[in-house]
Parts: sequence; structure tokens; C-alpha cells
Amino acid sequence: MSSVATATSGKTPHVLLALLALAVFVGDQVTKGLVERHIPERSVVQVVPGLFNLINSKNSGAAFGLFSDSPAPWKTPLLVGVSAALLIGLVGMVWKARRLGWLASAGFALIFGGALSNLYDRVRMGRVVDFIDVYYRSYHWATFNVADSAIVIGAGFLIFQVIFSD
Repeated sequence: MSSVATATSGKTPHVLLALLALAVFVGDQVTKGLVERHIPERSVVQVVPGLFNLINSKNSGAAFGLFSDSPAPWKTPLLVGVSAALLIGLVGMVWKARRLGWLASAGFALIFGGALSNLYDRVRMGRVVDFIDVYYRSYHWATFNVADSAIVIGAGFLIFQVIFSD
């Protein structure tokens, strides 16, 4: 058995996974609240010149701002419905899984916490606050938030588990 497979085998207690998902949800909500209270919309706060800013940006679209310019009245209900269905599907996959390694379990918890936080914002406000602006010179990555980061890291954990497990 490979060292990665050994490190990722075994069952992770559900309480720890729930706490990880809760930490992502709370951390995302707290950081978004701080940004909304302390950074005016569209203002830029330089953190690391030439690399990293904080910006208060409202995203009424999907990932990376897709559909954010669409005035369609069905956009928010569609995004809420798709997000809710995906979360239910994620819970169902984890529930039915006979055995998940800790890396995959942590990945699912990160994805769940992040997706739930963004869904909460969409239901509550019809949009998501994005505030992390990473760039190099004039090349900017799409602005994102803590929930988005958790989702990407969680997906990375799942991919790593699939590639390197037995």
C-alpha cells in the first residue's frame, strides 16, 4: 500500500467533518461581513502591491461572475435551485459512501461549507460578496471569497485522493 493511500485511509468522524464545514461557513460569512462594513463597494485596498488586493465586489452571477450581467428574472432562482440540488447530491454521495479516506472526507466538508455559505448569500441577498483580488501586473484572476477558496481546495483534495489512492 502506498504512503498516500495509508495516509488517506480510515474513517473520519462525522463531528470533525461537520466542524470543518461549519468553520468554512462561519469564516466566509465573517470575512464577507467585515468587507461589507469596512470597504466601500468597488474600492480597492492594496495588501501586497503587484499581487493581492481586497475589493468589495458583488457577484449576482455564478462562478467567476458568469451570467452576472444577465437581467433575467429567473437567474437567482435558477442559481439557488442548482446550488441546492448539488448540495443535496453531495450529501447523498457522502451518506452512501461505504468508506472515504480523511482527505476525501475533508474535501467534501470544505466543498459543503463553501457551497452552503454562497447558497445562503444567494437566498438572503440574491448575490455573493467577492473580495479577494489576486493579480500580476494587468492580469487579474476572477475576484473570489473564502467559500470559493474552500471549494477549490476541497476539489483538489478529492482529485488528489482519486489519483493517488489504491
